[in-house]
Amino acid sequence: MTGSDAAAPRIDTSRPHPARVYDWWLGGKDNYPVDEELARRILAVDGTVVRGARANRRFMQRAVRTVAEAGIRQFLDVGTGIPTEPNLHQVAQRVAPDARVVYADNDPIVLRHAEALLGGTAEGSTDYVHADVRDVDALLERARQSLDLAEPVALSLVALTHYLDDEAYDLLKRYVDALAPGSYLILSQVTPDLNPAAIEQAAENFRRSGTPFFPRTVGEFARFFEGLELLGPGLIPVHGWRPEAEDVESQAEGIVPVYAGVARKP
Repeated sequence: MTGSDAAAPRIDTSRPHPARVYDWWLGGKDNYPVDEELARRILAVDGTVVRGARANRRFMQRAVRTVAEAGIRQFLDVGTGIPTEPNLHQVAQRVAPDARVVYADNDPIVLRHAEALLGGTAEGSTDYVHADVRDVDALLERARQSLDLAEPVALSLVALTHYLDDEAYDLLKRYVDALAPGSYLILSQVTPDLNPAAIEQAAENFRRSGTPFFPRTVGEFARFFEGLELLGPGLIPVHGWRPEAEDVESQAEGIVPVYAGVARKP
């Protein structure tokens, strides 16, 4: 099963897509004028978004290394986005060459680039499934073709939950319930706590474009981790989660209104 096995759906260029907007902020080329237009509008009202996108990528790398070093050898990345090196499998397989990784996304442009996600180590495996985060049963069923859900898995949803309304809590619970004890949850989420006016304007721009957007307070973000054991330093702005030198330097540039957290299923 690979990304190339799926029938390629049509790419809708009439409306922006979060993954492509994010790609523009990261300096990528896999976006369309409608995505760039929205990305620029949001950047005009929230000057933190480019820092936030980059901080999210670095958080993913640190979190994946952390759980791989803790012994995790299986990863399920939901809401993968357009490939941007280093990708999750590259980070995980540098620690554990035998790591198995499944990516999942519903954007046709990600499907088009799926082959870039499938080159891993000989000892491990990487796979891509074209599926929507809301279709929990179908996504997990396809993931099971590569992952053993009876063994611990790291479930990653980085910068995804703010595109989901309150159904996100039930969705996350269903995913976590399907995972074995010893699994990990890796999340980041836009918050209004640190820059309320700018985030409200950014959210309004997303909504006007037809993209739902739901920033969450730290208390609302904490609900995703109920019943799980948070790793230190807990829930914290994204570039402060176990920061490395580059993250410390970026903190001097100003706030990033994104929370991050990693937790273990007991």
